Amino acid sequence: MKIDRLRVFMSRDKDRPRVIVAMDTDQGITGWGECYNHGPDLALFPLLEYLLSFLQGKDPRRVSFHIHHLLQQTRFPPGALGLAAISALDHCMWDISAKALGVPVYMLLGGNVRDRVKVYAGLYTAPEPAAARDQMDALNAEWGLSAFKLSPYRVDMHRHRWGEVVRQAGDYFGKLRETVRSDYEMAFDAHAKIFEPAQAMQLGNALAPYDPLFFEEPIRPENFEAWGELKRGLQCTLATGESLYSRFEFLRLLQVRGCDIVQPDICVVGGLTEMVKIAALAEAHYVTIAPHNPMGPLATAINVHFSAATTNFRILEYRLPHGPGYVFGTGNQEVASTSQYEGAHYVLDPYLPREGYLDLRPDRPGWGVEMDEKLLGTEQYIHWERKVPLKPDGSTGYA
Repeated sequence: MKIDRLRVFMSRDKDRPRVIVAMDTDQGITGWGECYNHGPDLALFPLLEYLLSFLQGKDPRRVSFHIHHLLQQTRFPPGALGLAAISALDHCMWDISAKALGVPVYMLLGGNVRDRVKVYAGLYTAPEPAAARDQMDALNAEWGLSAFKLSPYRVDMHRHRWGEVVRQAGDYFGKLRETVRSDYEMAFDAHAKIFEPAQAMQLGNALAPYDPLFFEEPIRPENFEAWGELKRGLQCTLATGESLYSRFEFLRLLQVRGCDIVQPDICVVGGLTEMVKIAALAEAHYVTIAPHNPMGPLATAINVHFSAATTNFRILEYRLPHGPGYVFGTGNQEVASTSQYEGAHYVLDPYLPREGYLDLRPDRPGWGVEMDEKLLGTEQYIHWERKVPLKPDGSTGYA
């Protein structure tokens, strides 16, 4: 079997662009992958065309060989765009390898260690407790979801005294606990907006009395020793890793005991091949893994197979493929329009929750989903960029 060509599509997932990759072989088997959209997303097209030159005519089932070769070909460790492109190629080759054998991808990883994959949904902002309760109850009634992620920020952190930001976060979580069902799990994502570890510690410890599922990425990812310091001063579960690029960075984080849960992204780190290595490192440090997954339904399918075969898996981030992108907004005080951004349609049969879990599809080879090839390539491009906050003095904050 040989790799014949790549087809790269700019699709959309509600209000976000998505770069989807199809890898065709000379035996008629197609593998599918999804890039992370760090931006600029259009830059991924020439990158993928260049990387194909090292794969064309080669056997796609030699996944580890090809991924190692591509990583070495860049000479220096590739950054966000390079790894996003390599991740999608890795996905494609795993999909082809499993389809060639007629089995789900997780069977190539030693088989499933669980029968279904637990997921959590993001509310992302910090809605009033009654509104949050209503949305959680609606998601629970329809999909069985009982784990959710919110923002800890009730007021603008750059325009209020830090102690007030912390006080309101603690009060808010306390009221949430009194308002929602006691069996609901709630995580809080601080989005790496806090520069000082001491402030992150204050915020996490204000949430701690009410038992958060985890406190996610409060500070920037670059200084691993700072994460060790933060972890030692926190009284709640600390999660991070969406901004890290390889097993070597995760190893350093684990060596300083910088978190309780790692959150690598399968569309960022180099694909499934690298995710498996990161999970093994985490397991050796008694750390669980909760994959970062804000992407589309193909990325979710890929994550399902990783999660099914990973013993130290904890929980998977999940976004419903249809409906508003973010029920209470985007995290930047913007409300997504249901009519304009109604869903991601490039996957015809996405994984949908049942009782709060995604069921495996043992009778389907590869990722277990069907792509809409008639739709791909026909959608209007949608531009998205991260909103960087401005402080009152005119300087930029962290996004």
